[in-house]
Amino acid sequence: QVELVESGGGLVQAGESLRLSCAASGSIFRLNAMAWYRQAPGKQRELVARISFDGYTNYADFVKGRFVISRDNAKNTAYLQMNSLKPEDTAVYYCWVSDVRRAYWGQGTQVTVSL
Repeated sequence: QVELVESGGGLVQAGESLRLSCAASGSIFRLNAMAWYRQAPGKQRELVARISFDGYTNYADFVKGRFVISRDNAKNTAYLQMNSLKPEDTAVYYCWVSDVRRAYWGQGTQVTVSL
């Protein structure tokens, strides 16, 4: 089994920055892709950013130039650096990872951006 521990969420003002972390542990051979999704109240879950094992990235249009996804393979950890946060970024952010067997979801961490 693989467990994901997310951290870094909180309440910040518009224009501030926040960094989310997602640490995977358990029976891991090698993590493949890692990604961050988010879901706001009354909205559908959406992909924010994705990164491959070799570091190839892709981003949703609404975060390009503001957010950066990265990973530390030695620590089985993914990060999401969020800059220039906007109120519309308010959502629960979920970590997603895959290994050779299956995919896993984190429990989510709340990010709230006030005016």
